Amino acid sequence: MSELSEQAVRQALTAVKYPGYSRDIVSFGLVQGITIEQDTVRVALQLSTANAEVVRQIRQEAERVLRTLPDVKQVQVDVSQPTAPPGSGAASPWANQNRLAGVRRILAVASGKGGVGKSTVSVNLACALHQQGLQVGLLDCDIYGPSIPLMMGVRERPTLGEDHKMLPLVSHGVKLMSIGFLVDDTQPVIWRGPLIAKAIQQFFEAVAWGQLDVLLVDLPPGTGDAQLSLCQTVPLDGGIIVTTPQEASLGVVRKSIAMFQKVNVPITGLVENMSYFTAPNGERVEIFGHGGGRAEAERQRVPFLGEIPIHTEIREGGDRGLPVVVSLPDSPPGRAFAQLATAVKQLLA
Repeated sequence: MSELSEQAVRQALTAVKYPGYSRDIVSFGLVQGITIEQDTVRVALQLSTANAEVVRQIRQEAERVLRTLPDVKQVQVDVSQPTAPPGSGAASPWANQNRLAGVRRILAVASGKGGVGKSTVSVNLACALHQQGLQVGLLDCDIYGPSIPLMMGVRERPTLGEDHKMLPLVSHGVKLMSIGFLVDDTQPVIWRGPLIAKAIQQFFEAVAWGQLDVLLVDLPPGTGDAQLSLCQTVPLDGGIIVTTPQEASLGVVRKSIAMFQKVNVPITGLVENMSYFTAPNGERVEIFGHGGGRAEAERQRVPFLGEIPIHTEIREGGDRGLPVVVSLPDSPPGRAFAQLATAVKQLLA
């Protein structure tokens, strides 16, 4: 009889997808134990759902793939799950994650496409929330194109604390972490999905965030590896969607909202960036149209958090490492970001 290994069993279980998701039960961390005794394989699964149909499907599929292994004659799949009242429905496979110690809320800032000013919104929102009395952290999860170091004016390398965890850098009162602090800014990061997932996991497990009221996570555009890895690593309290008014942006916003809904992350709200431009003569110019963000929020039945106008001061502040809400808090864009922070703070409360 050929030697049957735990690695072979685990590899076989990667063919078992969580119902409704494209990812397998191994990558979700649901396989808690594997025991092999001669021609018998026992697998222990821990699910976070009390939905009997989901449990039945996973157990049935796991038993099927295990029986295809050479020399396996008996299969036993044990499933532990929480109890829940009837009709409670299926939970996300990530629902049994542990919260990040000391961090009260984690909000992801996302967009369906690039170029909508998502990072600009992230840094100014983080600084504005700090100005309103919250302890704030900002995590840059854009592995391929980190922009938080530039926008927050930080170039140093993180140091290690007594527990050998990285200490976040601090700028404008906000704790920061980014891949941009760890690699040369002239070198591209050429990583495949598994490395991105590992890096994002380390940003939570190997960073001493301390006590925070809110940790904002600046995501790359789209709905790819970074987004799924984040949802798999920590439970999110909400997602803030950034868009511009035109339909080209709103179309992909719907995909971002659908992604968060798919993984049971509530939508904190939608922000319309680049909403309008005020000319020197006071004329309001709606370069990309206007009102699309508010209308989409109403269609999606999610909160509309506000409009951010186009101002040269916003771009200049980002380039200098001085977010406009810090350098010019009483300017129109500074007040717009402050109002955005107030809306988010009220929703968090």
